[in-house]
Amino acid sequence: MDIIIEKMTDNDWQSVARIYREGIATQNATFETSVPVWELWDKSHLRECRLVARIDGLMTGWAALSPVSDRCVYGGVAEVSIYVTDHQRGKGIGKILLNRLIKESEEYGIWTLQAGIFPENSASIKLHISCGFRIVGIREKIGKINGIWRDVMLLERRSNITGYL
Repeated sequence: MDIIIEKMTDNDWQSVARIYREGIATQNATFETSVPVWELWDKSHLRECRLVARIDGLMTGWAALSPVSDRCVYGGVAEVSIYVTDHQRGKGIGKILLNRLIKESEEYGIWTLQAGIFPENSASIKLHISCGFRIVGIREKIGKINGIWRDVMLLERRSNITGYL
C-alpha cells in the first residue's frame, strides 16, 4: 500500500468534504454538525499547510491548520485538523499525514501546534501523542453535541526547530 501525500488543491474539496462528513457522523471528531461550504472552510484554514493522502489515486485522508487568532503574537500557533476515511483508519495514514503536517508547519514558521480532541477519541489522542504532542489539560463541558455537554482534551506540540529558539 503506497500512501502518497500531496498538497491539497481547490479541486480536492469534494473528497475532503466527504471525509469530513464521515468524521462529523461519528460525533467524536468535531463539534461541527455539517460540512461548511468551501468558501468558509477555505477562509478559516491556512493555505500553506493543507495536505491530502492518496492510495491508488483515491483520497484517504486530509490534514490542515487553522490560525488560533488574528493577533500577530499568535502568528506561529495553529490548530490541527486531521481526518482519515472510515475504511482506512488504523492503517498508519493519520501518522504519515500528521508527521508531514508538522514538518510543513515548521517550514512555514509555526512554533506551536494545538489540537482539541474529545477524550472518547482515544485513537486520535494516541496518534497526536505518538507525534510529539503532550496533553495540556481538559476543557470540561466546553460545548454541546445534540444537547449533551462534551469535554475537550487540549494537546500541544512545541517545535524544536522554529519560533522561540
